[in-house]
Amino acid sequence: MKVGTAEQALDGYFKEAASWDDDRVSAACRSARNAWRVAGAGWICALTGGASLLLLMPLKRVDPFVVRVDNSTGIVDIVPVYSGDAGADQSVTRYFLTHYITICERFNFATAESDYEECGAFHAVQRNQAWSVLWSKSNPASPLNVHKDGSTVRAQVESVSFFRRASGVSDLAQVRYVRAERQGNGAEERFTHWIATIQYAYVAPSKDPQLRRWNPLGFKIVEVTSEPEVLTPPPATK
Repeated sequence: MKVGTAEQALDGYFKEAASWDDDRVSAACRSARNAWRVAGAGWICALTGGASLLLLMPLKRVDPFVVRVDNSTGIVDIVPVYSGDAGADQSVTRYFLTHYITICERFNFATAESDYEECGAFHAVQRNQAWSVLWSKSNPASPLNVHKDGSTVRAQVESVSFFRRASGVSDLAQVRYVRAERQGNGAEERFTHWIATIQYAYVAPSKDPQLRRWNPLGFKIVEVTSEPEVLTPPPATK
């Protein structure tokens, strides 16, 4: 073989080898680019899925509730849950209404005088006059006459609902409560259910220190109408 021919053959061989290496490098670069594209697409899908879940989370929630069964009647109802968005004024009014019913609907000779005076601290003038007539000993329906046998009454508020008039004024509330009456020591309590519709208002607090001790914000009961709540017993099971 001639020297020139051998050199040409070697040159051709080296060129083919270099071309083969270039092809392998190009293929490796293409594979790397494809891998990065696939990885990028995967990350985009994952981020999109996560964002979708975050957007859907407010649409799905679990609201727990408490079912209450009355011990005396067996009536089942749902206990209202405080949502946390009531204003301070409504929360304070709810407290005053609950406190008023608890104090003014109960009777115990040991606390009767104090309860009478404390309830009077929440009454407007017209309501206070009716309150005085109700408690007068000359009235046969006076608690002093009705419970002179030693019976006692306690009140437990179950719920307070507020109503807005057509004019936009919010001064009405409905209070559901239970009266538990006991005839003498050792006797069982007799439960009755009541609804009180109350009109209330806020006025300037009294300048009397004793009245301000009970009612520092000038909360006034304008009118109260209490009536027994008619409960429908559950259907009898066969």
